[in-house]
Amino acid sequence: MISLYRPGNSPLHRLPAGRKLLLIGALILAISIYPHTLWTLGASAAIVVAAFLIAGQGLRGLWRQTRVVLPLIVFTAVFQLIFLPWMSATITTVRILLVILLAALISLTTQTSAMLDAIERALTPLSRIGVRADRIALLLALTITVIPVIISFARDIITAHRARGVRPGPRTFVVPLLVQTMRFADELGEALNARGVRS
Repeated sequence: MISLYRPGNSPLHRLPAGRKLLLIGALILAISIYPHTLWTLGASAAIVVAAFLIAGQGLRGLWRQTRVVLPLIVFTAVFQLIFLPWMSATITTVRILLVILLAALISLTTQTSAMLDAIERALTPLSRIGVRADRIALLLALTITVIPVIISFARDIITAHRARGVRPGPRTFVVPLLVQTMRFADELGEALNARGVRS
């Protein structure tokens, strides 16, 4: 399974996976809903920077994760500016970037197996009403860990457009991204089936 995990001894590395998922999940939810001014957006960005520093990733690690998604963020910003006032477009774009960075931070500081175990334990009480905790845990862990892969697809498409002088648009960007994502999903499904994970 895909993972960005980097071993370390930071407070976030030592924090149990369940508590870490709750903490960062709460931050993601708050950033997705709350910031509505440049001041609150700046405070949210400061929290994300602090989280990377606490996790031992440093500013270099923060920039490394930002650089990966930068073409996608620029494309999103331009697209937003077409339809929204500049402040609303800025807030929405930076929100997306901060959420992506926090999702990456979970993968950087948490082993996939620990993430699966924590989610499965939290959902186990629901098994009494027929909920498959193991399958939901796998789905959530996959969702978190494949985000960087899909982002890399988007980055490669934008880079290819730039190299060929093609102007990115909904048709020239979304269709190739969907094709690559579906192809990856098929390969991932085959790999999971080969390991005995079936619906």
